[in-house]
Amino acid sequence: MEQLKIQEKVGANYILLEISGAIDSYSFKELQLKLFELIRETNVVLDLEEVTAMDSSGLTVILGTFNLGEDLGRKLYILHPSPEAKKAIDSTGFSSLLRIINTITEVL
Repeated sequence: MEQLKIQEKVGANYILLEISGAIDSYSFKELQLKLFELIRETNVVLDLEEVTAMDSSGLTVILGTFNLGEDLGRKLYILHPSPEAKKAIDSTGFSSLLRIINTITEVL
């Protein structure tokens, strides 16, 4: 089981979380707690470039954070999704709903 690593960086009007490892049923809880806390404070950019796997637990966390952010007037951005993360997101049909960006300068 690969350990999930979360690195936090503060931007002007967002917090960037660089994620590496697998977001799955073994690791999602830590990410969920962090995301739900941060989206209450500011916009969140989730850098998924180093994600090696994502299952339905990971997708549920991302969609839950997206929905909470919408309710609070905050935005969740997905930056550089890895092929594995992109495949998981695309398989749900939510890729058109989520804000997927290529550079941090796209954050409003």
